Amino acid sequence: MNHSAQCTVRVRGLAKAFGANQVLRSVDLEVAKGEVVVIMGPSGSGKTTFIRSLNLLEMPDRGSIEICGIALAEPASLPGGELRRKTLQIRQKTAMVFQSFNLFPHMTALQNVIEGLISVKGIAKSIARERGLALLGKVGLSEKADAYPGKLSGGQKQRVAIARALAMDPDVILFDEPTSALDPELRDDVLGVMRELAKEGMTMLVVTHETRFARDVADRIIFMEGGHVIEDCTPGHFFSANASERCKQFLGRLHD
Repeated sequence: MNHSAQCTVRVRGLAKAFGANQVLRSVDLEVAKGEVVVIMGPSGSGKTTFIRSLNLLEMPDRGSIEICGIALAEPASLPGGELRRKTLQIRQKTAMVFQSFNLFPHMTALQNVIEGLISVKGIAKSIARERGLALLGKVGLSEKADAYPGKLSGGQKQRVAIARALAMDPDVILFDEPTSALDPELRDDVLGVMRELAKEGMTMLVVTHETRFARDVADRIIFMEGGHVIEDCTPGHFFSANASERCKQFLGRLHD
């Protein structure tokens, strides 16, 4: 993959409200190329809204986002044409893996993986198919290329979704609780794929409650509550006796 050496994510003053509910309150964050940042926090802390704001699935009310040199300041105030252009540019740098897989049910695993290559990137079907098969092999699903989502387990669906994200050759992959809808025995297959991506140097932001993954794979852990980042530290600190009382309380309620 030909990723820009200076690729980073920079967020400044990001704020988002839904009606009277202020979900994000001036969030700042920087992520270096190749970093794996895990975002943790209680339900309603703003984690999912934050990660969805990074590729503008949620439109921030205030603040700025820069991904791999594509800068977007105060998106809510931009003219429609410029906002659409910037949104497209940012989405070409990022890929999103959702909690609920979001596969097309009428397409096979392979068709789901290559749809974006053909329809968005205009790649010839034969070349897209070759790349798609290679990516299904990478996530351990070569034999499921012709299977429809309805015939796949949750873990298999999520691995197809990861292959689909990789097909677009993103610089940054955003994961929104990728294992929370899976049975425990299926999680390890998905987490194993994510571990391999981390080893390969993929920049990843991962909203998850998987503490073992966070401990083993993350470079940093962001702890959010009430729309704020209240802790930004190494896993070694986050899981130690020196962590803040609030983090300890949160971890005490989780079961790995």
